Amino acid sequence: MTQGETELIEALHLTKQYGSHTAVSDVSFTVEDKGVYGLLGPNGAGKSTIMNMMTGCLSATEGSVRINGNDIVTEAAEAKRHIGYLPEIPPLYPDRTPEEALGFIAMNKGLSKEAAKAQIENAMEVTRITEVSRRLCGNLSKGYKQRVGLAQAMIGDPDIIILDEPTVGLDPREIVEIRGLIRELGKERIVVFSSHILSEVEAICRKILVISGGRLLEFDTPERLAEKYAESTVVDMTVLAPETEARKILEKTDHVNKLKIRPLGSEKCRITFNSSATDQDEMCSRLFFSFSDAKRPITELTVHQASLEDLYIEMTDNISNDQGASGRRSAVSGKGGGRK
Repeated sequence: MTQGETELIEALHLTKQYGSHTAVSDVSFTVEDKGVYGLLGPNGAGKSTIMNMMTGCLSATEGSVRINGNDIVTEAAEAKRHIGYLPEIPPLYPDRTPEEALGFIAMNKGLSKEAAKAQIENAMEVTRITEVSRRLCGNLSKGYKQRVGLAQAMIGDPDIIILDEPTVGLDPREIVEIRGLIRELGKERIVVFSSHILSEVEAICRKILVISGGRLLEFDTPERLAEKYAESTVVDMTVLAPETEARKILEKTDHVNKLKIRPLGSEKCRITFNSSATDQDEMCSRLFFSFSDAKRPITELTVHQASLEDLYIEMTDNISNDQGASGRRSAVSGKGGGRK
């Protein structure tokens, strides 16, 4: 990496359609500082599709990606020179050793013998696979296969490393180790990795891109995202009442926002809402007497400060509920001069 050189990922209006289905809809973002960036979203949100378009493995229906100023499609060779990529399933030949696999990658990236030897040794040391470097990849555990995949992504000394769900299927100890490796890589490079686990990206990411239904909902630091709920309180309660009656009672109660009611049979329901009340004790008292007056007992009541997890669930729930309509709108707006 050249000292003082600014490396850059610029995604502009990325859209990917498969027939009438819109997998990714008008996603734009820019990453220009080294660090770890998390692409967060539920399964099927469009994370892998975005990563495949970022790396040039999949063409966009519309939009473009530039890597350090080079278009990933029209200037592919130069753009890809800056990228190391680990798909969700590491691309390993089972009948080759990790050392042979890394040598194959180095050859394809045009490294000299001296440079290849130095980079392979460094990658194996950083990912801690030296001890298994001469075993067949097909005989390695999933954790070691992920490490070999990470080592492959490091060959060529790329400025940008993109990792698709790098901890899926690993045991807890392996997850901790892979997260540690990602942190270390992010000290000198841009690292973008995808996950559907909030705690994972919150723990190690500089900024988070929240994806759901193929849309980019948020792109900010964990702290700033959490601030969106800083003044809000979340109330969870279970009451012995039909959904319609519980809803009528709560509609007459002050400071009830974003109400969600889930029936648990005909005479019981689970309720969640955000409250803007400043006095929690007074709010709980009002809830108690409102349901008591209707002879509908509250069997469970918890109150807690809203968290980033609450924000994430709310955002992705809202998109999921509206996904059918948004897909139809995206299909209409996505027509015209797209890239193939």
